[in-house]
Amino acid sequence: MTVSYTLKVANSRFGGFSKLLFRWKGSIYKLLYKEFIVFVVLYALLSLVYRQLLTEEQKRLYTKVAQYCNRSTDLIPMSFVLGFYVTLIVNRWWAQYTSIPLPDQLMCVISSNVHGKDERGRILRRTLIRYANLSAVLILRSVSTRVLKRFPTMDHVVEAGFMTQEERKKFESLHSDFNKYWIPCVWFTNLAAQARRDGRIRDDVALRLLMDELNLYRAKCSMLFHYDWISIPLVYTQVVTIAVYSFFAFCLIGRQFLEPLEPGQEGDLDMYVPLSTLLQFFFYAGWLKVAEQIINPFGEDDDDFETNKLIDRNLQVSLLSVDDMYQNLPPAVKDKYWNESTAQPPYTTATAAETLKPSFLGSTFDMRMCEDTEQSQPAEASPSVPRIQTPLLSRFFTAASPAISIKNFGWGSRGHPHLRRPRMDGGFPSPYPNRSEDPESVARIEEEETEDEESRASEPTTPGGCPGGTQSPEASKTQRKELPLIQVKAPSSDSIGSDRPEAWEP
Repeated sequence: MTVSYTLKVANSRFGGFSKLLFRWKGSIYKLLYKEFIVFVVLYALLSLVYRQLLTEEQKRLYTKVAQYCNRSTDLIPMSFVLGFYVTLIVNRWWAQYTSIPLPDQLMCVISSNVHGKDERGRILRRTLIRYANLSAVLILRSVSTRVLKRFPTMDHVVEAGFMTQEERKKFESLHSDFNKYWIPCVWFTNLAAQARRDGRIRDDVALRLLMDELNLYRAKCSMLFHYDWISIPLVYTQVVTIAVYSFFAFCLIGRQFLEPLEPGQEGDLDMYVPLSTLLQFFFYAGWLKVAEQIINPFGEDDDDFETNKLIDRNLQVSLLSVDDMYQNLPPAVKDKYWNESTAQPPYTTATAAETLKPSFLGSTFDMRMCEDTEQSQPAEASPSVPRIQTPLLSRFFTAASPAISIKNFGWGSRGHPHLRRPRMDGGFPSPYPNRSEDPESVARIEEEETEDEESRASEPTTPGGCPGGTQSPEASKTQRKELPLIQVKAPSSDSIGSDRPEAWEP
Protein backbone atom coordinates (compact mmCIF):
# COMPACT_ATOMS: atom_id res chain seq x y z
CA MET A 1 0.00 0.00 0.00
CA THR A 2 1.33 3.41 -0.97
CA VAL A 3 2.50 5.52 1.96
CA SER A 4 1.21 9.05 1.43
CA TYR A 5 2.43 11.95 3.56
CA THR A 6 1.53 14.84 1.25
CA LEU A 7 -0.65 16.58 3.84
CA LYS A 8 2.14 16.44 6.41
CA VAL A 9 4.43 18.50 4.17
CA ALA A 10 1.80 20.85 2.75
CA ASN A 11 3.38 23.78 4.62
CA SER A 12 7.02 24.35 5.40
CA ARG A 13 7.53 24.73 9.13
CA PHE A 14 10.09 24.07 11.81
CA GLY A 15 10.84 20.36 12.02
CA GLY A 16 8.57 19.52 9.09
CA PHE A 17 10.65 16.67 7.73
CA SER A 18 11.85 15.72 11.21
CA LYS A 19 8.40 14.48 12.12
CA LEU A 20 8.52 12.04 9.23
CA LEU A 21 11.54 10.34 10.78
CA PHE A 22 9.34 8.71 13.43
CA ARG A 23 7.13 6.81 10.97
CA TRP A 24 7.73 3.09 10.56
CA LYS A 25 5.66 2.03 7.58
CA GLY A 26 7.54 2.68 4.37
CA SER A 27 10.55 4.00 6.29
CA ILE A 28 14.22 3.32 5.71
CA TYR A 29 14.40 1.66 9.13
CA LYS A 30 11.95 -1.02 8.05
CA LEU A 31 13.92 -1.65 4.87
CA LEU A 32 17.40 -1.62 6.33
CA TYR A 33 17.30 -2.80 9.92
CA LYS A 34 18.22 -6.42 9.13
CA GLU A 35 21.28 -5.52 7.06
CA PHE A 36 22.24 -2.92 9.65
CA ILE A 37 22.16 -5.47 12.47
CA VAL A 38 24.29 -7.90 10.45
CA PHE A 39 26.89 -5.20 9.77
CA VAL A 40 27.07 -4.15 13.43
CA VAL A 41 27.42 -7.76 14.62
CA LEU A 42 30.23 -8.51 12.15
CA TYR A 43 32.05 -5.32 13.11
CA ALA A 44 31.79 -6.16 16.82
CA LEU A 45 33.09 -9.70 16.26
CA LEU A 46 36.14 -8.46 14.37
CA SER A 47 36.79 -5.90 17.08
CA LEU A 48 36.67 -8.56 19.81
CA VAL A 49 38.98 -10.86 17.86
CA TYR A 50 41.49 -8.04 17.36
CA ARG A 51 41.43 -6.87 20.96
CA GLN A 52 41.31 -10.23 22.79
CA LEU A 53 42.59 -13.06 20.60
CA LEU A 54 45.42 -11.73 18.45
CA THR A 55 49.04 -11.62 19.56
CA GLU A 56 51.24 -8.56 19.15
CA GLU A 57 52.76 -9.90 15.95
CA GLN A 58 49.33 -10.73 14.57
CA LYS A 59 48.09 -7.27 15.50
CA ARG A 60 50.93 -5.68 13.51
CA LEU A 61 50.00 -7.79 10.50
CA TYR A 62 46.32 -6.96 10.91
CA THR A 63 47.18 -3.26 11.13
CA LYS A 64 48.85 -3.38 7.73
CA VAL A 65 45.87 -5.21 6.25
CA ALA A 66 43.45 -2.72 7.81
CA GLN A 67 45.36 0.24 6.44
CA TYR A 68 45.30 -1.31 2.99
CA CYS A 69 41.54 -1.90 3.19
CA ASN A 70 40.93 1.64 4.41
CA ARG A 71 42.84 3.04 1.43
CA SER A 72 40.90 0.77 -0.92
CA THR A 73 37.57 2.32 0.09
CA ASP A 74 38.63 5.56 -1.59
CA LEU A 75 38.95 3.76 -4.93
CA ILE A 76 35.26 2.78 -5.18
CA PRO A 77 33.12 5.64 -6.65
CA MET A 78 30.09 4.97 -4.49
CA SER A 79 28.32 8.30 -4.98
CA PHE A 80 28.60 8.16 -8.76
CA VAL A 81 27.56 4.52 -9.13
CA LEU A 82 24.62 4.72 -6.73
CA GLY A 83 23.47 8.16 -7.86
CA PHE A 84 23.26 7.24 -11.52
CA TYR A 85 21.62 3.90 -10.80
CA VAL A 86 18.97 5.26 -8.45
CA THR A 87 18.15 8.09 -10.87
CA LEU A 88 17.59 5.54 -13.62
CA ILE A 89 15.39 3.44 -11.33
CA VAL A 90 13.26 6.40 -10.20
CA ASN A 91 12.65 7.58 -13.78
CA ARG A 92 11.64 4.07 -14.79
CA TRP A 93 9.41 3.78 -11.71
CA TRP A 94 7.40 6.90 -12.59
CA ALA A 95 7.22 5.97 -16.27
CA GLN A 96 5.62 2.65 -15.32
CA TYR A 97 2.99 4.44 -13.25
CA THR A 98 2.07 6.72 -16.15
CA SER A 99 1.72 3.61 -18.33
CA ILE A 100 -1.08 2.13 -16.21
CA PRO A 101 -4.20 2.24 -18.44
CA LEU A 102 -6.96 4.50 -17.14
CA PRO A 103 -10.36 4.49 -18.90
CA ASP A 104 -11.28 8.12 -18.20
CA GLN A 105 -10.82 9.46 -21.73
CA LEU A 106 -12.24 6.35 -23.35
CA MET A 107 -15.39 6.33 -21.22
CA CYS A 108 -16.11 9.98 -22.10
CA VAL A 109 -15.83 9.20 -25.81
CA ILE A 110 -18.09 6.15 -25.47
CA SER A 111 -20.70 8.08 -23.51
CA SER A 112 -20.83 10.89 -26.08
CA ASN A 113 -20.68 8.89 -29.32
CA VAL A 114 -22.46 5.55 -28.74
CA HIS A 115 -26.12 6.54 -28.68
CA GLY A 116 -29.30 4.89 -27.53
CA LYS A 117 -31.21 5.01 -24.24
CA ASP A 118 -32.83 1.65 -24.92
CA GLU A 119 -31.50 -1.66 -23.66
CA ARG A 120 -29.42 -2.26 -26.78
CA GLY A 121 -27.66 1.08 -26.38
CA ARG A 122 -26.92 0.39 -22.72
CA ILE A 123 -25.53 -3.05 -23.56
CA LEU A 124 -23.25 -1.61 -26.23
CA ARG A 125 -21.80 1.08 -23.99
CA ARG A 126 -21.35 -1.16 -20.95
CA THR A 127 -19.83 -3.97 -23.04
CA LEU A 128 -17.35 -1.65 -24.73
CA ILE A 129 -16.06 -0.24 -21.47
CA ARG A 130 -16.06 -3.69 -19.87
CA TYR A 131 -13.81 -4.97 -22.65
CA ALA A 132 -11.39 -2.14 -21.94
CA ASN A 133 -11.33 -2.97 -18.23
CA LEU A 134 -10.91 -6.67 -19.00
CA SER A 135 -7.82 -5.91 -21.08
CA ALA A 136 -6.32 -3.95 -18.16
CA VAL A 137 -7.06 -6.78 -15.72
CA LEU A 138 -5.41 -9.33 -18.00
CA ILE A 139 -2.22 -7.31 -18.36
CA LEU A 140 -2.08 -6.47 -14.64
CA ARG A 141 -2.42 -10.17 -13.82
CA SER A 142 0.71 -10.67 -15.89
CA VAL A 143 2.86 -8.04 -14.15
CA SER A 144 1.48 -7.53 -10.63
CA THR A 145 1.69 -10.13 -7.88
CA ARG A 146 -1.16 -8.44 -6.00
CA VAL A 147 -3.54 -8.73 -8.94
CA LEU A 148 -2.50 -12.31 -9.64
CA LYS A 149 -3.24 -13.25 -6.04
CA ARG A 150 -6.67 -11.64 -6.41
CA PHE A 151 -7.42 -13.30 -9.77
CA PRO A 152 -5.30 -16.47 -9.81
CA THR A 153 -7.40 -18.17 -12.53
CA MET A 154 -9.78 -17.14 -15.28
CA ASP A 155 -12.64 -18.44 -13.15
CA HIS A 156 -11.99 -15.60 -10.73
CA VAL A 157 -12.04 -13.12 -13.61
CA VAL A 158 -15.41 -14.47 -14.77
CA GLU A 159 -16.74 -14.47 -11.23
CA ALA A 160 -15.69 -10.84 -10.77
CA GLY A 161 -17.82 -9.85 -13.77
CA PHE A 162 -15.10 -8.79 -16.17
CA MET A 163 -15.85 -11.67 -18.54
CA THR A 164 -18.83 -13.89 -19.33
CA GLN A 165 -18.69 -17.65 -19.79
CA GLU A 166 -19.22 -17.32 -23.54
CA GLU A 167 -16.41 -14.79 -23.76
CA ARG A 168 -14.16 -17.09 -21.77
CA LYS A 169 -14.81 -19.93 -24.21
CA LYS A 170 -13.96 -17.64 -27.12
CA PHE A 171 -10.86 -16.44 -25.28
CA GLU A 172 -9.56 -19.93 -24.53
CA SER A 173 -10.35 -21.21 -28.01
CA LEU A 174 -7.82 -18.78 -29.47
CA HIS A 175 -4.46 -20.53 -29.11
CA SER A 176 -1.35 -18.38 -28.95
CA ASP A 177 2.08 -18.76 -27.41
CA PHE A 178 2.04 -15.11 -26.34
CA ASN A 179 0.11 -13.04 -23.87
CA LYS A 180 -3.49 -12.58 -25.00
CA TYR A 181 -4.34 -9.36 -23.16
CA TRP A 182 -5.05 -7.71 -26.54
CA ILE A 183 -8.02 -9.94 -27.42
CA PRO A 184 -10.64 -7.80 -25.60
CA CYS A 185 -9.35 -4.78 -27.54
CA VAL A 186 -10.09 -6.60 -30.81
CA TRP A 187 -13.55 -7.45 -29.52
CA PHE A 188 -13.96 -3.75 -28.77
CA THR A 189 -13.12 -2.74 -32.35
CA ASN A 190 -15.48 -5.30 -33.88
CA LEU A 191 -18.33 -4.26 -31.60
CA ALA A 192 -17.71 -0.58 -32.37
CA ALA A 193 -17.82 -1.32 -36.11
CA GLN A 194 -21.13 -3.16 -35.62
CA ALA A 195 -22.50 -0.18 -33.69
CA ARG A 196 -21.51 2.07 -36.61
CA ARG A 197 -23.37 -0.15 -39.07
CA ASP A 198 -26.42 -0.14 -36.81
CA GLY A 199 -26.37 3.65 -36.58
CA ARG A 200 -25.51 3.77 -32.89
CA ILE A 201 -22.35 5.65 -33.88
CA ARG A 202 -23.61 8.35 -36.22
CA ASP A 203 -20.58 9.12 -38.39
CA ASP A 204 -17.11 7.92 -39.25
CA VAL A 205 -15.50 10.82 -37.41
CA ALA A 206 -16.95 9.59 -34.12
CA LEU A 207 -15.83 6.04 -34.92
CA ARG A 208 -12.32 7.28 -35.68
CA LEU A 209 -12.20 9.17 -32.39
CA LEU A 210 -13.32 6.05 -30.55
CA MET A 211 -10.63 3.96 -32.25
CA ASP A 212 -7.93 6.51 -31.48
CA GLU A 213 -8.75 6.49 -27.78
CA LEU A 214 -8.80 2.70 -27.74
CA ASN A 215 -5.37 2.59 -29.39
CA LEU A 216 -3.96 4.89 -26.72
CA TYR A 217 -5.46 2.66 -24.05
CA ARG A 218 -4.06 -0.48 -25.67
CA ALA A 219 -0.64 1.17 -26.09
CA LYS A 220 -0.42 1.68 -22.33
CA CYS A 221 -1.24 -1.97 -21.75
CA SER A 222 1.53 -2.86 -24.18
CA MET A 223 4.00 -0.58 -22.40
CA LEU A 224 3.31 -2.30 -19.08
CA PHE A 225 3.98 -5.65 -20.70
CA HIS A 226 7.29 -4.46 -22.16
CA TYR A 227 8.41 -2.80 -18.92
CA ASP A 228 7.86 -6.15 -17.24
CA TRP A 229 9.66 -8.00 -20.02
CA ILE A 230 12.67 -5.69 -20.52
CA SER A 231 14.35 -5.09 -17.18
CA ILE A 232 17.32 -2.90 -16.38
CA PRO A 233 20.39 -4.86 -17.55
CA LEU A 234 21.36 -7.39 -14.93
CA VAL A 235 25.02 -6.49 -15.24
CA TYR A 236 24.32 -2.94 -14.05
CA THR A 237 22.42 -4.16 -11.00
CA GLN A 238 25.22 -6.60 -10.24
CA VAL A 239 27.88 -3.90 -10.54
CA VAL A 240 26.06 -1.62 -8.11
CA THR A 241 25.43 -4.43 -5.62
CA ILE A 242 29.03 -5.66 -5.72
CA ALA A 243 30.31 -2.10 -5.32
CA VAL A 244 28.22 -1.51 -2.19
CA TYR A 245 28.95 -4.88 -0.59
CA SER A 246 32.69 -4.74 -1.32
CA PHE A 247 32.88 -1.19 0.02
CA PHE A 248 31.46 -2.19 3.38
CA ALA A 249 33.49 -5.40 3.45
CA PHE A 250 36.59 -3.20 3.31
CA CYS A 251 35.04 -0.96 5.95
CA LEU A 252 34.59 -3.90 8.34
CA ILE A 253 38.34 -4.47 8.34
CA GLY A 254 39.74 -1.03 7.62
CA ARG A 255 37.60 1.01 10.01
CA GLN A 256 38.59 -0.96 13.13
CA PHE A 257 40.45 0.65 16.01
CA LEU A 258 44.17 -0.01 15.61
CA GLU A 259 46.81 0.07 18.29
CA PRO A 260 50.03 1.99 17.47
CA LEU A 261 52.81 -0.10 15.93
CA GLU A 262 55.52 1.42 18.11
CA PRO A 263 55.32 1.36 21.93
CA GLY A 264 55.58 5.13 22.48
CA GLN A 265 53.55 6.19 19.43
CA GLU A 266 50.26 8.02 19.95
CA GLY A 267 47.28 6.15 18.55
CA ASP A 268 43.79 7.12 17.42
CA LEU A 269 40.94 7.70 19.81
CA ASP A 270 39.17 4.44 20.60
CA MET A 271 35.46 5.20 20.06
CA TYR A 272 34.29 1.56 20.35
CA VAL A 273 31.25 2.50 18.21
CA PRO A 274 32.24 3.77 14.72
CA LEU A 275 29.57 6.45 14.26
CA SER A 276 30.84 7.78 10.93
CA THR A 277 31.06 4.28 9.45
CA LEU A 278 27.57 3.39 10.66
CA LEU A 279 26.16 6.58 9.17
CA GLN A 280 27.92 5.82 5.91
CA PHE A 281 26.39 2.36 5.89
CA PHE A 282 23.00 3.87 6.63
CA PHE A 283 23.25 6.27 3.67
CA TYR A 284 24.80 4.05 1.00
CA ALA A 285 23.02 0.82 1.89
CA GLY A 286 19.76 2.75 2.28
CA TRP A 287 20.27 4.20 -1.17
CA LEU A 288 20.64 0.70 -2.56
CA LYS A 289 17.50 -0.47 -0.71
CA VAL A 290 15.51 2.37 -2.25
CA ALA A 291 16.45 1.13 -5.71
CA GLU A 292 15.67 -2.44 -4.65
CA GLN A 293 12.20 -1.45 -3.50
CA ILE A 294 11.04 0.53 -6.52
CA ILE A 295 12.78 -1.38 -9.31
CA ASN A 296 9.55 -3.39 -9.61
CA PRO A 297 6.63 -1.30 -8.30
CA PHE A 298 4.08 -4.04 -9.00
CA GLY A 299 5.01 -6.13 -6.00
CA GLU A 300 3.79 -6.01 -2.41
CA ASP A 301 6.16 -3.53 -0.79
CA ASP A 302 4.87 -0.58 1.18
CA ASP A 303 5.41 1.88 -1.67
CA ASP A 304 4.36 -0.35 -4.56
CA PHE A 305 1.40 0.61 -6.71
CA GLU A 306 -2.07 -0.20 -5.42
CA THR A 307 -3.17 -2.00 -8.55
CA ASN A 308 -6.20 -3.68 -6.99
CA LYS A 309 -7.58 -0.32 -5.88
CA LEU A 310 -7.04 1.01 -9.39
CA ILE A 311 -8.99 -1.91 -10.88
CA ASP A 312 -11.91 -1.25 -8.55
CA ARG A 313 -11.90 2.46 -9.24
CA ASN A 314 -11.65 2.10 -13.02
CA LEU A 315 -14.54 -0.36 -13.27
CA GLN A 316 -16.82 1.65 -11.01
CA VAL A 317 -16.35 5.09 -12.57
CA SER A 318 -16.35 3.80 -16.15
CA LEU A 319 -19.66 1.94 -15.79
CA LEU A 320 -21.14 4.94 -14.01
CA SER A 321 -20.15 7.32 -16.80
CA VAL A 322 -21.43 5.24 -19.75
CA ASP A 323 -24.69 4.10 -18.14
CA ASP A 324 -26.17 6.20 -15.35
CA MET A 325 -24.69 9.44 -16.64
CA TYR A 326 -25.64 8.92 -20.29
CA GLN A 327 -27.74 11.98 -21.27
CA ASN A 328 -28.52 12.48 -17.60
CA LEU A 329 -27.77 16.17 -17.36
CA PRO A 330 -28.71 18.85 -14.85
CA PRO A 331 -30.81 21.68 -16.32
CA ALA A 332 -28.87 24.44 -18.07
CA VAL A 333 -29.76 27.70 -16.32
CA LYS A 334 -28.26 31.15 -15.91
CA ASP A 335 -25.30 31.15 -13.60
CA LYS A 336 -24.90 33.35 -10.54
CA TYR A 337 -22.80 35.92 -12.38
CA TRP A 338 -25.11 36.26 -15.38
CA ASN A 339 -25.66 40.01 -14.93
CA GLU A 340 -22.15 40.80 -13.71
CA SER A 341 -19.29 41.76 -15.98
CA THR A 342 -16.64 40.45 -13.60
CA ALA A 343 -17.09 37.22 -11.68
CA GLN A 344 -15.67 37.33 -8.17
CA PRO A 345 -16.17 34.22 -6.03
CA PRO A 346 -16.30 34.94 -2.30
CA TYR A 347 -13.47 34.28 0.13
CA THR A 348 -13.68 32.92 3.63
CA THR A 349 -12.18 34.64 6.63
CA ALA A 350 -9.22 32.27 6.55
CA THR A 351 -8.38 33.23 2.96
CA ALA A 352 -9.40 36.91 2.92
CA ALA A 353 -5.78 38.03 3.23
CA GLU A 354 -5.11 36.77 -0.30
CA THR A 355 -7.27 39.56 -1.74
CA LEU A 356 -4.88 42.22 -0.41
CA LYS A 357 -2.17 41.17 -2.83
CA PRO A 358 -2.63 42.51 -6.39
CA SER A 359 -2.76 40.14 -9.31
CA PHE A 360 0.46 39.34 -11.09
CA LEU A 361 0.61 41.10 -14.46
CA GLY A 362 4.20 40.48 -15.49
CA SER A 363 7.68 41.18 -14.21
CA THR A 364 8.16 44.34 -16.31
CA PHE A 365 5.10 46.03 -14.80
CA ASP A 366 7.18 46.76 -11.69
CA MET A 367 10.09 48.27 -13.64
CA ARG A 368 10.79 51.95 -13.06
CA MET A 369 11.02 53.95 -16.26
CA CYS A 370 13.32 56.94 -16.83
CA GLU A 371 11.76 60.21 -15.70
CA ASP A 372 13.37 62.18 -18.54
CA THR A 373 10.57 63.09 -20.96
CA GLU A 374 12.96 63.43 -23.89
CA GLN A 375 13.92 59.77 -23.60
CA SER A 376 10.26 58.77 -23.88
CA GLN A 377 9.55 60.70 -27.09
CA PRO A 378 8.96 58.59 -30.22
CA ALA A 379 11.75 58.66 -32.77
CA GLU A 380 11.45 57.83 -36.46
CA ALA A 381 14.10 55.66 -38.02
CA SER A 382 15.47 57.16 -41.27
CA PRO A 383 17.60 55.30 -43.80
CA SER A 384 19.76 58.42 -44.25
CA VAL A 385 20.97 58.20 -40.66
CA PRO A 386 24.40 56.53 -40.75
CA ARG A 387 24.95 53.49 -38.60
CA ILE A 388 27.54 53.70 -35.87
CA GLN A 389 30.17 51.10 -36.61
CA THR A 390 33.61 50.38 -35.34
CA PRO A 391 36.45 50.02 -37.89
CA LEU A 392 36.59 46.29 -37.24
CA LEU A 393 32.86 45.65 -37.62
CA SER A 394 32.61 47.92 -40.67
CA ARG A 395 34.68 45.42 -42.63
CA PHE A 396 31.98 42.78 -42.19
CA PHE A 397 28.75 44.81 -42.17
CA THR A 398 29.43 47.30 -45.00
CA ALA A 399 27.38 46.23 -48.02
CA ALA A 400 29.23 46.26 -51.34
CA SER A 401 27.85 48.43 -54.12
CA PRO A 402 26.65 46.64 -57.29
CA ALA A 403 29.02 48.77 -59.40
CA ILE A 404 32.32 47.92 -61.06
CA SER A 405 35.54 49.84 -61.31
CA ILE A 406 35.60 52.00 -64.45
CA LYS A 407 39.35 51.79 -64.47
CA ASN A 408 39.24 48.03 -65.00
CA PHE A 409 36.19 48.04 -67.25
CA GLY A 410 36.74 45.81 -70.27
CA TRP A 411 39.76 43.91 -68.97
CA GLY A 412 37.76 40.73 -68.35
CA SER A 413 37.91 38.54 -65.25
CA ARG A 414 41.57 37.64 -65.29
CA GLY A 415 42.60 39.30 -62.09
CA HIS A 416 39.60 39.70 -59.90
CA PRO A 417 36.31 38.48 -61.36
CA HIS A 418 34.24 39.69 -58.45
CA LEU A 419 32.47 43.02 -58.46
CA ARG A 420 34.46 46.00 -57.29
CA ARG A 421 33.34 49.13 -55.61
CA PRO A 422 34.35 52.41 -57.32
CA ARG A 423 36.55 54.86 -55.53
CA MET A 424 35.03 58.10 -54.46
CA ASP A 425 37.90 60.18 -55.85
CA GLY A 426 35.79 62.61 -57.78
CA GLY A 427 34.55 60.31 -60.51
CA PHE A 428 31.19 59.58 -58.92
CA PRO A 429 29.63 61.70 -56.22
CA SER A 430 28.40 59.79 -53.24
CA PRO A 431 24.60 59.42 -53.03
CA TYR A 432 24.94 59.91 -49.28
CA PRO A 433 26.79 63.16 -48.72
CA ASN A 434 26.61 62.84 -44.95
CA ARG A 435 28.23 59.43 -44.85
CA SER A 436 32.02 59.31 -44.76
CA GLU A 437 33.69 56.76 -46.98
CA ASP A 438 35.55 53.91 -45.32
CA PRO A 439 39.28 54.59 -45.89
CA GLU A 440 40.18 50.96 -45.38
CA SER A 441 37.80 49.85 -48.16
CA VAL A 442 39.24 52.48 -50.54
CA ALA A 443 42.79 51.43 -49.75
CA ARG A 444 41.91 47.79 -50.32
CA ILE A 445 40.34 48.54 -53.73
CA GLU A 446 43.33 50.63 -54.79
CA GLU A 447 45.66 47.82 -53.77
CA GLU A 448 43.68 45.33 -55.87
CA GLU A 449 43.79 47.61 -58.91
CA THR A 450 47.53 48.13 -58.47
CA GLU A 451 48.03 44.37 -58.39
CA ASP A 452 46.03 44.09 -61.65
CA GLU A 453 48.23 46.67 -63.33
CA GLU A 454 51.40 44.94 -62.12
CA SER A 455 50.18 41.55 -63.31
CA ARG A 456 49.39 42.94 -66.76
CA ALA A 457 52.75 44.66 -66.95
CA SER A 458 54.60 41.45 -66.06
CA GLU A 459 52.97 39.40 -68.84
CA PRO A 460 55.30 38.54 -71.76
CA THR A 461 54.60 40.43 -74.93
CA THR A 462 55.01 39.38 -78.54
CA PRO A 463 57.04 41.33 -81.04
CA GLY A 464 53.81 42.97 -82.01
CA GLY A 465 53.37 44.26 -78.53
CA CYS A 466 50.39 42.10 -77.52
CA PRO A 467 50.46 40.44 -74.13
CA GLY A 468 50.50 36.68 -74.19
CA GLY A 469 51.63 36.51 -77.77
CA THR A 470 48.18 35.50 -79.02
CA GLN A 471 46.83 38.78 -80.40
CA SER A 472 47.93 40.83 -83.37
CA PRO A 473 48.28 44.61 -83.31
CA GLU A 474 45.29 44.92 -85.63
CA ALA A 475 43.12 42.87 -83.27
CA SER A 476 44.30 44.93 -80.33
CA LYS A 477 43.34 48.15 -82.11
CA THR A 478 39.95 46.67 -82.97
CA GLN A 479 39.38 45.69 -79.33
CA ARG A 480 40.30 49.17 -78.14
CA LYS A 481 37.88 50.64 -80.64
CA GLU A 482 35.09 48.40 -79.37
CA LEU A 483 35.59 49.40 -75.74
CA PRO A 484 32.82 51.80 -74.68
CA LEU A 485 33.86 55.27 -73.75
CA ILE A 486 31.98 56.43 -70.70
CA GLN A 487 32.05 59.99 -69.52
CA VAL A 488 30.41 60.83 -66.27
CA LYS A 489 29.03 64.26 -65.61
CA ALA A 490 28.64 65.12 -61.98
CA PRO A 491 25.06 66.14 -61.26
CA SER A 492 24.03 69.11 -59.30
CA SER A 493 23.36 68.88 -55.62
CA ASP A 494 19.61 69.20 -56.23
CA SER A 495 19.48 66.10 -58.35
CA ILE A 496 21.36 63.83 -55.94
CA GLY A 497 19.09 61.07 -54.70
CA SER A 498 16.36 61.95 -57.21
CA ASP A 499 14.47 59.20 -58.98
CA ARG A 500 14.36 61.09 -62.30
CA PRO A 501 16.48 59.61 -65.08
CA GLU A 502 17.85 63.08 -65.81
CA ALA A 503 19.73 63.03 -62.52
CA TRP A 504 22.60 61.10 -64.09
CA GLU A 505 23.37 62.22 -67.58
CA PRO A 506 26.03 60.33 -69.54
